[in-house]
Amino acid sequence: MKLSSYLPWASSRWATQHVNLRRALLKGAGALMGLSSFATLPSFALAEYPNKVIEIVVPFAPGGGTDTISRILAEEMSKDLGQSIIIDNRPGASTMIGSKIVADSAPDGYKLLMASFAHAVNPYMNPNIKYDTATAFAPVALVAKSYNILVVRADSPFKTVQDLVTYAKAKPGVLNYGSFGNGTSAHLSAELFKYLTGSDITHISYKGAAPALTDLLAGHVQLVFTSVASVTGHISSGTLRPLAVTSSERSAAFPNIPTLAEAGVPGYVSDAWYGLYAPAGTPHEVISKLNASVGKAIRSEAFKKLENMEGLVFVPGTPGDLKTFVDAQGARWKEVINAQGIKAD
Repeated sequence: MKLSSYLPWASSRWATQHVNLRRALLKGAGALMGLSSFATLPSFALAEYPNKVIEIVVPFAPGGGTDTISRILAEEMSKDLGQSIIIDNRPGASTMIGSKIVADSAPDGYKLLMASFAHAVNPYMNPNIKYDTATAFAPVALVAKSYNILVVRADSPFKTVQDLVTYAKAKPGVLNYGSFGNGTSAHLSAELFKYLTGSDITHISYKGAAPALTDLLAGHVQLVFTSVASVTGHISSGTLRPLAVTSSERSAAFPNIPTLAEAGVPGYVSDAWYGLYAPAGTPHEVISKLNASVGKAIRSEAFKKLENMEGLVFVPGTPGDLKTFVDAQGARWKEVINAQGIKAD
């Protein structure tokens, strides 16, 4: 073959290879640019957080203490974060319905859980729990701690805790106590009382504090461990007599009411509490931003108004502080639950 006849073919082949090579290089460069853009997306997304509505799941019906605290928290945090925060009430199954919704949510900081006392005790009371409490959630902040008050009717023969203990031990099973639900802080507060005093008092569970107090006033139960908010009016009016508070120290709202430990039950402490959680895997930067916002919110005037009314102690701290506190709560209540043979409804 002559060189003149070969060159056109060679030139054409070289041109084709050159075009193919150029296309491959451009395609590769485009892929690299795409990967680069994808790699920077999380950082960009975190920098923009929050850029849409945040939901706080409250695993109780509207109107209760957890709901009230959550709504005020949402309002204050929304001012700080510049984004709307709404409350999603998902009551039922001792808070496990709402908790599972958050456990199954995307770990992006847009669906949070307002957990409370039941969060620490459910793993020990409910063998069929559908999530692992220890691994399904990322702690954000311990919002507040509270306590319950042991009350009897104003005309009750029990004027002190020791009067109650003496009677209960002398006549086992005769007395009844009411609580605002199985597995609640009110229920476990009474069971801890029984455990530490060796007394036998029958539990009557109600769907809320109001019906429990109605039956106490009617004489159907003889004592109730209940929240501060539910009983303050009755104490002020003189229809109920407070015997003790369940906290480790006396309450600033009721300085004349002794603690259970002071009243003759050594080692007694029972805290109610509220803590904010996100799904496990939520980025550290998002958790930090939410934690800082909670800290600002609980120092606001709106929360100061709740201190005495709800018997709250606000506890600004780190996500690690919430984990440490709840782990200790779980270990303590596991012992009581096992000893008392407490089961879920």
